[in-house]
Amino acid sequence: MATASATGNSDLEIAARAVMRPIQEIAATAGIPAEALELYGRHKAKIDPDRLPAEPGTSPGRIVLVTAMSPTPAGEGKSTVTVGLGDALAASGQRTIIALREPSLGPVFGLKGGATGGGRAQVLPMEDINLHFTGDFHAITSANNLLAALIDNHLQQGNDLGIDPRRITFKRVLDMNDRALREIVIGLGGTSGGIPRQDGFDITVASEVMAVFCLARDQADLKERLGAITVGHTRDGRPVTAGDLGAAGAMALLLRDAFKPNLVQTIDGTPALVHGGPFANIAHGCNSVVATQAARRLADIVVTEAGFGADLGAEKFIDIKARLANCQPSAVVVVATVRALKMHGGVPKEGLGVRDDDALRAGLANLERHVGNVRRLGIEPVVALNRFATDSGAELDLVAQWCRERGVAVAVADVWARGGAGGAELAARVLEALERGQEAHPLYPLELNVAEKIETIVRTVYGGAGVDYSVPALRRLAEIQAEGLDGLPVCMAKTQYSFSDNASRLGAPEGFTLHVRDLVPKTGAGFIVVLTGAVMTMPGLPKEPAALRMDVDGGGRAVGLF
Repeated sequence: MATASATGNSDLEIAARAVMRPIQEIAATAGIPAEALELYGRHKAKIDPDRLPAEPGTSPGRIVLVTAMSPTPAGEGKSTVTVGLGDALAASGQRTIIALREPSLGPVFGLKGGATGGGRAQVLPMEDINLHFTGDFHAITSANNLLAALIDNHLQQGNDLGIDPRRITFKRVLDMNDRALREIVIGLGGTSGGIPRQDGFDITVASEVMAVFCLARDQADLKERLGAITVGHTRDGRPVTAGDLGAAGAMALLLRDAFKPNLVQTIDGTPALVHGGPFANIAHGCNSVVATQAARRLADIVVTEAGFGADLGAEKFIDIKARLANCQPSAVVVVATVRALKMHGGVPKEGLGVRDDDALRAGLANLERHVGNVRRLGIEPVVALNRFATDSGAELDLVAQWCRERGVAVAVADVWARGGAGGAELAARVLEALERGQEAHPLYPLELNVAEKIETIVRTVYGGAGVDYSVPALRRLAEIQAEGLDGLPVCMAKTQYSFSDNASRLGAPEGFTLHVRDLVPKTGAGFIVVLTGAVMTMPGLPKEPAALRMDVDGGGRAVGLF
């Protein structure tokens, strides 16, 4: 992967030079009929899954899941590799569609950046997708906050359901990093201002409404799941749902148009469905089921991604999304970079551009554990070495040789600089993997109780020795069992930088204890969120947010957007 400083071209500048085709042409390429297309300008559209052609007797497209080793704070280019691989497969004659998550404004204006890929491997229009797009996240935020308003209005208007204000668990959301909103007090200002109570905000992408949006199979399932969201408990301990408040219909109405997948294109003209966007460190980290399944109806190969490392996004894709939607991957790509390997080998962030073979070898322990975890899930992975301008050929050869010695398929991906052409070798390795007829399988059976599921993930995937629960977490475990929720899968909320819950423990730590501070049943989404360590569901901005480098010029064009 090249860099802007090395080439004089930023992602934004490369995207601005690209010539986009009318979205109707992209739709025709994908086999989407005109009656299924709802235009949002010349280069964006929503598609109505109910109007897509049914193809009885044909097999749905096979899933290629792109995941990664444990990343650095800047990310390892997983979306870039996903786009470049999709372009390369399409160029080889495979009927291919890419399925990505929508970017959250939090990381766009914070530290990590967007989620449209980079260089020559981008989805377009890059500016629009990273800034509001078709308004899906605004609709999700509005639906969430409508429910929050209805809860407090119910308290104000007499509280017929007997909701205990101290046991309300549903929070308001905002799609922006804002640490000051993590803990707040609402209802101040006298009797007309509502019932005073402690509350807080999550970021939109961590909300249960986002999870429901991404896991619902259709509009009817969406409405049913919204109604099943638990918002709190009564004074005698009975759960109260959004359905009890009569909120599900209005919430579904707000989400009606947003629920339709968004169609865009790559620089090379490959169709891409970009829809939904939960974080993988604090949510399940996959794009929407409805978009993935629509792509499978239209293409032979669907290239999709799961957020952060294989210990987070890939595990949740297989144990939550794929189990629900019957869309287990047939191939898994693990993205690795020389800089991430060196960081896991002990090199500080500011020294990653300097060659250090000893650190590189030491960092391979992290990649080795991710490779082993993918194998435990039933798939022989393909390692994609995402090339950066600072990488030497000798460093890339060292990693590739390490992979070959362990029987791991590997390819250098030079997709930032060359687009699909730079992913041809990777595409060949992926096609070989698909020929093996593999299919991933869940890590654990749902019959295990929640504590057993957490223990399985910690010992098997993370390499830990056990789990320590806070007193509130132990109390919540008992409530989960009493309410009959033990059969749900678990969604681990953990730092993305380490297998442990301590972001500074890099490499492949072993024998540690994972600290669980709380558990939050998401009864609409259908999983239990397990909050570990210091992970936050409302991130904060860094000392120098990316927002400080952004502007708009006199012609209305974005400046400084990556």
